[in-house]
Amino acid sequence: EAVRGRGESPARYVFDEGHHLFHAADSTFSTALSGAETIELRRWVIGPEGSRRGRRKGLAARLSDVASYDEAAGGAIEAALLAARALPADDWLGRIAGGQPGGAIEALLVAVRDMVLARAEEGRRASDVDPGYGLEAELADPGGALVDAAQIASGALAALLDPLRRLDRRLEDIIADPPDWMDATARNRVEGSRGALARRCDTLAGWIALLARIGGPAVPEFVDWLAIDRYDGRETDIAIRRHWLDPTLPLAQHVLKPAHGVLITSATLRSGGDWNQAKALTGASHLARSPGTFSAESPFDYASQARILIVTDIRRGDIAALSGAYTRLIEASQGGALGLFTAIKRLRAVHARIADRLARSGLPLFAQHVDPVDIGTLVDLFRADSHASILGTDALRDGIDVPGDTLRLVVMEGVPWAKPSVLHAARKLAWDGNAYNDRIVRARLSQAFGRLIRRRGDKGVFVILSSAVPSRMLSAFPPGIAVERVTLDDAVQSVRAFLGSPSPPLGLPVASVTLP
Repeated sequence: EAVRGRGESPARYVFDEGHHLFHAADSTFSTALSGAETIELRRWVIGPEGSRRGRRKGLAARLSDVASYDEAAGGAIEAALLAARALPADDWLGRIAGGQPGGAIEALLVAVRDMVLARAEEGRRASDVDPGYGLEAELADPGGALVDAAQIASGALAALLDPLRRLDRRLEDIIADPPDWMDATARNRVEGSRGALARRCDTLAGWIALLARIGGPAVPEFVDWLAIDRYDGRETDIAIRRHWLDPTLPLAQHVLKPAHGVLITSATLRSGGDWNQAKALTGASHLARSPGTFSAESPFDYASQARILIVTDIRRGDIAALSGAYTRLIEASQGGALGLFTAIKRLRAVHARIADRLARSGLPLFAQHVDPVDIGTLVDLFRADSHASILGTDALRDGIDVPGDTLRLVVMEGVPWAKPSVLHAARKLAWDGNAYNDRIVRARLSQAFGRLIRRRGDKGVFVILSSAVPSRMLSAFPPGIAVERVTLDDAVQSVRAFLGSPSPPLGLPVASVTLP
């Protein structure tokens, strides 16, 4: 509500896990004019079409009583229904891939797709990039086809925005002077529709502003680019994206400055004791008054509770060696392992190689992006069996909390470098170059290590399977822990010795389940 400016906003905010605040703001204040977003807007206005008909209703059905009562509102709804037909409909991806768009927005997405593919070919990236990964192109020097398509699409979006705004004004008047038939239920429904209308109008206005950028001057506060999203080699979306170069600017403007008080807590935000970095990542640096700060020493004796090992003899890209390392380390710890990956493809490849062998030893292995259940269920299954292990990506690196003996080993496949992207390149150029890269990596290493020790009695080993760990990154870890660079054989021995050779499982694992 603070961001949307509709209704009363809380006077005070508490943000726990404050190291996520930058990314939360980055997502909240971003704009994406994409096939997925526009077809969702079409369904919200028109309602489900064709085979998708169900309980969900369109705008006319939700406000039928208002339309029959108020002629102006009814006219605005009819105009919105007509204008929404310019948005993508079912099977839009197939039409775009075939170069046969149906409507102004689909024609725009065809032009976006063509430009991204052309730029990839020009940069000789198409053959180098795995087809399972997306492609991006800077929104610079757009061709005439994209500029023309953007102008036509902007007009189509404006034709939808106008009746939605007119409808919003009529609903406001009706609420202010309610008719006899409007009981509490109807009033709540109309007020809810106003809130939804406000969000859609904001989205449409953002899209129109983004399209005005195509063929026009760049806006320094924003980073704009074109994208083709892919998953498992299949195109899933086509988009024009806009992010704030510094998303804490709107965060400070819309949330921090109007608030009566804000408390932000985090165990890893102040990396290396740098309060300036903490203020920059939370938007506090944009406030007129410098915020108060407080830090407390960790209650944990990391030097005695944890070990950090960097394995130096696993070659980059060698899936067989990587899989063997995970197997041996998990066997040495008798489970209780969290395996972290920076790429879903490698996670799946390693899981396919090691799951059966570990299962035969009574060591269950669960995996994000493999097992068809949500992360919460996977973590519950992992937590229920002290001999189970789990593989995952950044969601597990930043969000899993399993105190006790259940989690006693964390293994990272390598250094979690930031993925090259248009947005990352722009921020790197604006913010200290490689120092910006290093801050991201340190934060990710700190978060990953933080999964290991959650209570005073916890004990565990943190392993990175890469020789290419720069010494400057080691400040991500708590002081007092010796970091050893060792071979895999030595790492296996160290894990076994430090964890005290956990007893092997007897019979079937406790949490043995059959996933659907």
